[in-house]
Amino acid sequence: MTLSRRDFLKLGALVTASSALASCAPVYRKLSGDLPLVAWTPLSQFDFMALNRITFGARVEERQRFVNIGLQNYIEEQLDFESIDDFSCDLQLSTFDTLNKDANELEGISNQLFDGYDRESVPNELRQATLMRQLYSKRQLYEVMVDFWSDHFNIFIEKGECFYLKTVDDREVIRKHALGSFRDLVFASAHSPAMLTYLDNQVNEKSHPNENYARELMELHTLGVDGGYSQQDVMELARCLTGWSVKKHFWLGEFVFREAQHDEGIKKVLGHMIQPSGQKEAEDVIEMLVKHPSTAKFISKKLARRFIADEPPQEIIEKATQTFLQTNGDIKSVLRIILLDGLTFAQPKYKRPSNFVLSALRALNVQTNGNAINRQLLRMGQQYFNFPTPDGYSDYSQTWQGNLMPRWQFAFELIRNEMQGTQHNLQNLLDVLLTENLQEDIDSISSLLLGAPIERLIRDQLIDSVSSAGANSDESLQIITASLIASPAFQWR
Repeated sequence: MTLSRRDFLKLGALVTASSALASCAPVYRKLSGDLPLVAWTPLSQFDFMALNRITFGARVEERQRFVNIGLQNYIEEQLDFESIDDFSCDLQLSTFDTLNKDANELEGISNQLFDGYDRESVPNELRQATLMRQLYSKRQLYEVMVDFWSDHFNIFIEKGECFYLKTVDDREVIRKHALGSFRDLVFASAHSPAMLTYLDNQVNEKSHPNENYARELMELHTLGVDGGYSQQDVMELARCLTGWSVKKHFWLGEFVFREAQHDEGIKKVLGHMIQPSGQKEAEDVIEMLVKHPSTAKFISKKLARRFIADEPPQEIIEKATQTFLQTNGDIKSVLRIILLDGLTFAQPKYKRPSNFVLSALRALNVQTNGNAINRQLLRMGQQYFNFPTPDGYSDYSQTWQGNLMPRWQFAFELIRNEMQGTQHNLQNLLDVLLTENLQEDIDSISSLLLGAPIERLIRDQLIDSVSSAGANSDESLQIITASLIASPAFQWR
């Protein structure tokens, strides 16, 4: 049986489950084969939502673990990410050659226009690895935070030498400090050759100060646009940052402070006099910035927006801000407040393309090498490290609500196994779910994908539509699964 894209989209239009979820509990099923031998665990709508905020879309074994230990213990377990055995994910990454190399080695690989390497080899491998980690890692909250900080400290990988420097930044800045100290994270970013290159500070010298990095350090990385700094503060911080550069020859791609290019005069930033002290001048300002109340509020609000709502409640922002200040920017402590106190206030968040794609792949236990999926993300407008401006990919729902066609095409191609190197395991589910009652099987699949069965009337309309197209029960369930992924309900988390 073949189904045209037009017919498929007609089916997807029938699924209006975002406003028509049945009140009955999800169907309880068991899985076998190469899928985890655990219960297909029923979840309340709150628990389903909470898991979709903490993860990139919960796998069946994560649902089981969540129910067994509860929200608070699950969050604590995820925060203690280093204690989580992630061998299976590490194994998936073992074929990548570039992830642990230094900048000098990466530049050499990028210049090998033979033997399988070219300029795009290093960034493409980083993109693949990012996807594989988000898809297969058991350290889901950690990967969610890596994603968050990658946007907060955004670097456009296609600018200049960032195409190989970003791999080092990802490893030594973002991943190293994602659940650590915000102070250490900002310091690492400030000394990152990728960040200095992206924001032009490698050309910041006393005769021609460049303000790009100084401005973004205040506006996007710490204080926020309304954080109380002035243009004069930006100019003075830029003077402090003169001479912060990147090595070009020996030890290529490493941070270097060029004293001869540094403005040695007295500066004044945020009302504080900065005495001449070379590299230490900017570092003293950074110490001031990371402890500033405006920074605490700005970061707390951004985190609350990611996990709770586009406009998070003020009481949670204030509580997280106080925790940030009291703990000197301990990221785990701030997250505890936002997740444990804030998730009860959560409002629907429209899935960014990566969340949409990954939630489908994880639910259906998809196996992929990542290449085709990265092309899908490019079509949807969220290829990893591909946002050109320093503010990173948007966390607001409205940004992503107007580009639905690529999502529908993704669901269609996924269910038909049309993406090279990518194979869904829906049949493994079907083999153990089949009850010879198509209605019950659809209820179970929709419970997996949406958290609850779809309304009976809609379910029956879907069955009638695929049956009239000549589909048997197995084909009908596959087609309806794709329709659920394309449905309005699945676009929200």
